[in-house]
Amino acid sequence: MARELFDLIVFDWDGTLMDSTAHITRSIQAACRDLGLPVPADEAASYVIGLGLRDALQIAAPTLDPSEYPRLAERYRYHFLLKDAQIALFEGARELLEELRDAGYLLAVATGKSRVGLNRALDGAGLMRMFDGTRCADETFSKPHPAMLHELTRELGQDLARTVMIGDTTHDLQMAQNAGTAGIGVAYGAHRADALEALAPRFVADSVATLAGWLREHA
Repeated sequence: MARELFDLIVFDWDGTLMDSTAHITRSIQAACRDLGLPVPADEAASYVIGLGLRDALQIAAPTLDPSEYPRLAERYRYHFLLKDAQIALFEGARELLEELRDAGYLLAVATGKSRVGLNRALDGAGLMRMFDGTRCADETFSKPHPAMLHELTRELGQDLARTVMIGDTTHDLQMAQNAGTAGIGVAYGAHRADALEALAPRFVADSVATLAGWLREHA
């Protein structure tokens, strides 16, 4: 890979590198069920993936009194952690990261997960030392606010124009637009390809293999 367009490649985590979309969706639905709330359909529950937890639950449970958000968050975490250790990276994701790293790209993560949650996921996947920088929703503004990308580029001394955000949701691509970076969508996660394409990313990949092929040719 030759660094023609980008020096810094920022990945979303859930639904982009980690095959966790279905589990997050089920955990949101189970948490709502526990509190006797209307249970969001799959598409509605998966729409909020990538946002910070509080923002996500506000959208998933719009009838809930704000004073009850901590209870809903606790029930979500309970259900998520039941099978957290069983969630795996998408096939080919580890190899793609290693290839990019070997080619000299800087790598980062911008995620709606908490710092505790991301560190647990990175440790479980054996990727703690893979990334040059990471940002979580409980450390700064949630997507689609541009803060995560602005902070990562400043921390790593990189140009926004030479940075790309890769993610599976419109929140990721809107964040890239707001920050002034390029965006690449992946359609194997939470949001449909047509929703991603509506935000005019450089590319929408239907698999990790397709993403890797595009990056080899264009990045």
